[in-house]
Amino acid sequence: MPCPCESDFRSMPGAHASGWSADQVRQLREFVASAPEDGLPVLDTSELDAGLRDGPGPARDATADTLALALARLHLLGMSTAKQKASWQIADTDEQTDVREMLHRSLAEDTLARFFIEMRPAHPDYAALRAAYATETDRTRKAVIARNMERWRWMPRSLGENYVLVNAAFFEARLAMAGRPERTWRVIVGKASTPTPVFAAQITGITLNPWWNIPASIVREKGGRFAASQGYVKSNGQWRQKPGPGNALGQMKLVMPNPYSVYVHDTPSRQLFAKETRAFSHGCVRIADALGFATALLEGSKTRSEIAATVRSAKTVTFDLASAMPIYLAYFTAAPDADGTIAFQPDIYRRDSKVGIAATRDRDCKG
Repeated sequence: MPCPCESDFRSMPGAHASGWSADQVRQLREFVASAPEDGLPVLDTSELDAGLRDGPGPARDATADTLALALARLHLLGMSTAKQKASWQIADTDEQTDVREMLHRSLAEDTLARFFIEMRPAHPDYAALRAAYATETDRTRKAVIARNMERWRWMPRSLGENYVLVNAAFFEARLAMAGRPERTWRVIVGKASTPTPVFAAQITGITLNPWWNIPASIVREKGGRFAASQGYVKSNGQWRQKPGPGNALGQMKLVMPNPYSVYVHDTPSRQLFAKETRAFSHGCVRIADALGFATALLEGSKTRSEIAATVRSAKTVTFDLASAMPIYLAYFTAAPDADGTIAFQPDIYRRDSKVGIAATRDRDCKG
């Protein structure tokens, strides 16, 4: 029984074979054999081997095309099923990549090696995980690394020139801006019972002295009891909290529209940032040094002193970013630290076991 990744390409409309030389077929076989270096399964090459024996022709070309596209798809999109990826709601724009056209061009230019390298995730974290996977001897840690390599295959190859990456498992937010060293902030994320969802959004602005529109789930949890002395008001059936020292959003909130009502914001409970495990929220992400983070996002348009002055004014003000910036709320339980060494974090949301890895997929592929 063929792997689904192979049969997917056999059934795709408009498929046509390229002209494969014997040397390119042998290269393909080597790439298939080296798939475990990326934590991927070895695909069945029996038909390809038969094609090598039988010599060139349309049948061998079609077999090589099918196998190459299946392998490329594993590198580009991963091996996990839709069910295994259900909680990962970051749209993978790589699904729109015309892999077949890229393959045919690489065959014409005899650049097959570059083609497969370009199918791998481009982020430096993936390269670090891949290098660690090659030398890791502990089976448990090796499996964790493989699962996080797989998660990178679910991410877009390009996250953007400037972006924010929140890793809930590591309780940190990373700001990447072109031409500057990456900066990191501590964050507080959702409790195990109210986990921070995995999704992507666009940051369009920063609101200082924000109002808090209280989610219905929290209203139910509190039984609809909120003290006016703490700034709570009810307007048009919606409970809200006025800006102020005790406001749950603190002094800053990112404007990042999303269907989850999950935001990155400040907090009045800053003592919690000293904790090693920082899973305390209802799902939102609380960020340390929120005004410093806001200053970094507004670099070139607002200074730290201007932002602080706006906060002191107690007025609710939104500053737009010069251009929208993508933010990714993700979940990686293994990632490189500052010196490139792979660090591991507990799987606080118990998501690792749901990520497909090669050993599981091998069993599936044998039917």
